[in-house]
Amino acid sequence: MSILIVGGGHAGGAVAANLRQLGADVPITVVGDEPHLPYQRPPLSKAWLKGDAPFSAVGLRPQSYYEQRGISLRLDARVASIDRGARTISLAGGETLPYGTLILATGAQARRLGLAGEDLPNVHVLRTIADADRVKAGLVAGRRLVVIGGGYVGLEAAASARLKGMDVLVVEREARILARVASPPISSFMQSYHERQGVSFRLATGVAGLEVREGRVTGVRLSDGGTAAADMVLVGVGAVPNTELAEAAGLVCSNGIAVDLEARTSDPDIFAIGDCTERPLSHYGCRARLESVASALEQARQAAAAIGGGKAPAPEVPWFWSDQYDLKLQIAGLPIGATRIEVRGDAAQSKFAVAHLDDDGRLCAVEAVNVPAEYMAGRATIAKQRAG
Repeated sequence: MSILIVGGGHAGGAVAANLRQLGADVPITVVGDEPHLPYQRPPLSKAWLKGDAPFSAVGLRPQSYYEQRGISLRLDARVASIDRGARTISLAGGETLPYGTLILATGAQARRLGLAGEDLPNVHVLRTIADADRVKAGLVAGRRLVVIGGGYVGLEAAASARLKGMDVLVVEREARILARVASPPISSFMQSYHERQGVSFRLATGVAGLEVREGRVTGVRLSDGGTAAADMVLVGVGAVPNTELAEAAGLVCSNGIAVDLEARTSDPDIFAIGDCTERPLSHYGCRARLESVASALEQARQAAAAIGGGKAPAPEVPWFWSDQYDLKLQIAGLPIGATRIEVRGDAAQSKFAVAHLDDDGRLCAVEAVNVPAEYMAGRATIAKQRAG
C-alpha cells in the first residue's frame, strides 16, 4: 500500500516524517507545487522579511533526511485531479500516480480583494517563500507601504517594514485591528505599540480601488474618499482553504475539507490535514478551521497514527503566536464560550496577559505578551480543565 501526500508544506512534511517514525514500511511520496523542500510559513512574515533567516532556518528537514528514509519528493508539481475509483491522482502534465492511502495537505491561499490593478508587480500577498522574497525586495527605506488588513500577517509585515525604515500605513475595515482574532486589550496595546514605532492606521475604513500609473499602483483609494499614496501594497485579508481538489472528487467540504479526529475525510482512504481542513475541536465541542502550525502538526500525528495503527494522540489545546518588534504574543486556547476577561500584569511594561473565562470561571483562552509563564500555565490549565 503506497501513501501519497498532496502538499509539500509543513503539514505534508510532518506527516511523512511521522509515518516513518511510527514504522510505516511502504512507499511514501510527497507531491508539492513549490520548488522548495517542505518549510515553515510563520517565519516568512517575521525573520525572513527582516533578512534574519536562511532557508535552513525555515526548512523542516534537509534533503538527506528524505533520501535516507525513502520518502520521495515530487516538487514543483501540481495535482490536477483525484480519481477515487481508480485510486490515482493526475498531475498537471498528464502523469498519473497511484495511491493506497491519500493525504491532502493542500493548505490555503491568500485571499484577494478582486480589485483592478491587484495583479501588478508592486501589489503583494504573503503566503509562500516566493511571495516573501518579492516583499522583502521592496522593503526599502523611505518608500511608502500600505498594508490592507490589520491581522497578524499584516502587522508582522508592517513591523518588518518599519525596521527597514519604510513609511507604513495599515488600513483596516473593522473598528480595531485584530478584531477577529484578539481581545480588545490586545488590539489596543498592539496598535499603540505600532504607533510608537511610526506606523499609521486608518480604522473602520474600506478599500474602494487602486490608483494605477504606468503599470504600477501609486495609491490606494479609501472608502471615505481619500487616497493613500503607495510605492508598495501588501494585501493581508486572510486566507481561503484550498479545497478544489477535494470538492471535485466529491469529498464533503464546508469551511474546509471535513475531517474527523483521525483526520479522515468522508472517503475512508483519504485523509486531510492542516489549513485546508475543518476539524473537530475536542476541548470546545465544536468544529472549526484553524490556520496554525500547532493544528497542522496535531493532525499530522492523528493521520499517521490512524494509518499506521498506532495509538491516537491526546487532543491538544490550540496555540498560536506572533512576533512583532520585541513583542512575543503567545495565545493558548480559543475564547469559545468565554463571557468575561481578566487582564493580568502591566501593559505599560509590555508584559501582561488577558485571560478569557466562562460563567463557571473556567479558562477558555489566554493571550500573553512577553510573559511565557502565563502562556504555559494557561495552556496547561485549559488542558486539565477540559480533559475527558
